[in-house]
Amino acid sequence: MNTLHAIVLNPLRSFAKKSSFSAIILFLSAFAAVIIANSPWHGASQKFLNHVIGFTIGDFQVYKPLLLWINDGLMSVFFFVVGLELKRELLSGELSSPKKVIMPILGAIGGLVVPALIYVWFNGAQGDEALRGWGIPMATDIAFALGVLYLLGDKVPIQLKVFLTALAIIDDIGAVLVVAIFYTSELSVYSLFTGSIIFGMMMFLNLMGVRKVLVYAVLGIGGLWMAVLLSGVHATIAAVIAAFAIPANRTIDKAKYGENLSKLRTQFINEKSDPKKPDLLTSNEQNILGEISRITNESISPLQRLETSMHGLVLYLVMPIFALANAGVNLSAYWFEDLTSPVSLGIVFGLVLGKVVGIYGACMLGLKLKLYKMPDGVNHLMVLGVSLLAGIGFTMSLFITSLAFTDYTYIAQAKIGILMASIIAGTLGHWVLRRSLK
Repeated sequence: MNTLHAIVLNPLRSFAKKSSFSAIILFLSAFAAVIIANSPWHGASQKFLNHVIGFTIGDFQVYKPLLLWINDGLMSVFFFVVGLELKRELLSGELSSPKKVIMPILGAIGGLVVPALIYVWFNGAQGDEALRGWGIPMATDIAFALGVLYLLGDKVPIQLKVFLTALAIIDDIGAVLVVAIFYTSELSVYSLFTGSIIFGMMMFLNLMGVRKVLVYAVLGIGGLWMAVLLSGVHATIAAVIAAFAIPANRTIDKAKYGENLSKLRTQFINEKSDPKKPDLLTSNEQNILGEISRITNESISPLQRLETSMHGLVLYLVMPIFALANAGVNLSAYWFEDLTSPVSLGIVFGLVLGKVVGIYGACMLGLKLKLYKMPDGVNHLMVLGVSLLAGIGFTMSLFITSLAFTDYTYIAQAKIGILMASIIAGTLGHWVLRRSLK
């Protein structure tokens, strides 16, 4: 059994912890979606995704197709984790230092603006419906981008990983703002007011020292998320807002934790075990271990506990399900016509060319103006490679596609463009980074 652990299980667990593993799962989910979309099961899968489900409580009722529950509900979990990561980064991470954050901010702004302008240039004469897709090439899929970067192994400087992470998080902020401002339907002032009151309650509880995650879950899901869902603003925005109400300070500080842990350790060692059953803990020993678990839990902030516990859920369940439900595109005999359509070309050139010109160009301009120095161990070619990886829009681009278009023709064209751009950007980015590391 020990040999099995050493040879098979331990390497598998080690690989599963890497970002590249989640990227592979995401890729397989997208591939499966394309296979299903071009198989005899396509009709059944669409019928399943369009099946209406919901609930009624008194006079209140909410019924939506399963696909919308995935895009509004499951993706809210994704955006909640993004919000948690963003708050942590602003408080103590890379985004908390003005000197370190200037370069990724400039790069992210360039990577948002230039792709959108390229898309508009391709689709300016196509009408309002096609123009609504301008937000699609602005997005970066952080899971895929980091996954490709981690495939290069330990040779990649940690500063480059930090730069890409900061760049992608700032990019996500831009995408969230775009969704909130430009992809919002008719507003319900009453629902927005209700959501504001609930968010105020969550912030008040935070200030009052309430650290029970369940309290914030009930208010966040049953109150804030539902209110925003009914307001006309996309429900995923509620998830980002709710994340900022989660407490970032801990109940037990480091010194107190060490003191309590030392006392409990002494009690546990001095506790006499049953000599007849040495492998079984006494009730007192179990109580001591339970207290150790409690103080350990309280020495970690709710923000970090939630981020850690939900990270795997998002990477290995939420995003693969979203990809499976949304990445399917029918590659009919006319697929090449779809690929050469203004919508598809705007996305491909926006993600591949626009991200490089925007991110790399803005970063080099900042260096030229001496606003900052190049991070240690990072060179120009590495920044170019990361700029290419940022062109992997996939999850976020598919998400914005679901908000931008109602015409299936445009949706199909957008999906083909996103898939093609993500493959090109990922391949070129990997190749450039391999050369830069040599």
